[in-house]
Amino acid sequence: MPVAVPLADVISNNLDAARAQMGVSLGWHIIVASLGVGFPIIILFAEWRALHRKDSDALRLARTWAKTAGVLFAVGAVSGTIISFEMGILWPGLLGTFGSVIGLPFALEGIAFFIEAIFVGIYLYGWDRLSPRMHLLSGVPVAVAGIASAFFIVTANAWMNDPQGFSRVNGKVTSPQPLTAMFNPATGPETLHLLLASLMVTGFVVASVYAFAYLRGRRDRYHRLGFIIAFVFAAVTTPLQIGAGDIAARYVADRQPVKLAALEAQANTQSGAPEHLGGVFINGQLHGAVLIPHALSILAFGNPNATVKGLNSVPPANRPPVNEVHIAFDLMVGIGFGLLALSTWLAWAWRRLRSLPTSRWFFRAAVLAGPAAAIATEAGWVTTEVGRQPWIVYGVLRTDQAISTAPGLFVLFPVLLAVYTVLTVATLLVLRRMGQASRLTVVPATQLAAS
Repeated sequence: MPVAVPLADVISNNLDAARAQMGVSLGWHIIVASLGVGFPIIILFAEWRALHRKDSDALRLARTWAKTAGVLFAVGAVSGTIISFEMGILWPGLLGTFGSVIGLPFALEGIAFFIEAIFVGIYLYGWDRLSPRMHLLSGVPVAVAGIASAFFIVTANAWMNDPQGFSRVNGKVTSPQPLTAMFNPATGPETLHLLLASLMVTGFVVASVYAFAYLRGRRDRYHRLGFIIAFVFAAVTTPLQIGAGDIAARYVADRQPVKLAALEAQANTQSGAPEHLGGVFINGQLHGAVLIPHALSILAFGNPNATVKGLNSVPPANRPPVNEVHIAFDLMVGIGFGLLALSTWLAWAWRRLRSLPTSRWFFRAAVLAGPAAAIATEAGWVTTEVGRQPWIVYGVLRTDQAISTAPGLFVLFPVLLAVYTVLTVATLLVLRRMGQASRLTVVPATQLAAS
């Protein structure tokens, strides 16, 4: 006879499996989705420069980047579809309970995606078929729809951090107000932070490719222009992103004090709380951290003597996993300021020499800036999602209450890993082949003459 498995054990096993699957899927998709937000803007700028300055190198860059963006759009559609299925399969307690509240942004995201897909096709196949100016205009909806798509999805996530727009009677959701749910207090800080992160990571990732080419000896105008456009795009965004991060952190301090305590590994409630840099949280205390007196109180509340709630303000069962959140937060902030320093290096050199820095160390750092920006984005999602635990809907629905009770969810994890491994290898091979072909690309003279 088959042995009955206690429901509590099924939930526990499924919770671990579902978290692992969502972690892999979201971690893979967030980078591709970020490139989908930022890349069209860079491409449009390059094409605009080509048309207004008769710049053949800029046009060549725009055509090459457009092909790359097309590949990334395709694989992003695959990973996004996987996540949409996972939401229903893994978390029926979330969508089954709150679908009427948060269904609107998912529907709007679907509309934005289809608009983007239509105009991606027009833009890619419109080279040499549309007039230069009409072709440039056909790319505008791609950029707008990409931003809108990201915005709508993040409003749903923001709602999970600050649930609004519904009432509950006897455990059932009543009086859903989808617009109130979408435009909750977390929507502004979270969408601003993620959209700027997408622009920043796109710029640094693209620039890192041309920085690597520079170190390999490709120092012609085409590669220099590719680096300058992408890096300046990222450099301008970086201080804005740090400012947006400060706004988001102040929101967390006000509305999610336990998450803030986990970000800073703040064990006890304290007035005049210090900023904690680094360290490991062991046995209820942070060890090995560098402390900046009163800094946390100042950054969170603008008052050096303000009281900051600690992890001890809630029972242990309601606390996030501290080390994961604290380390991810420090990593995100540290990389952000490192990228700001690199951007400042370029600004200093340009102002002083009217040229790029001549040091090879600058370009080595620029090569690393691409992966570093991607890592910072991943770390940011860890702070947002893991920092909300044990709640899937903050203060309303616990994650273990939303998980599917169907047995055997762990079987899906190795299948998912295999799918993403194949997708990653195939994408890299295609992009590598396209990169080799782009060096042989010749821009049609009619494309510039017609403008």
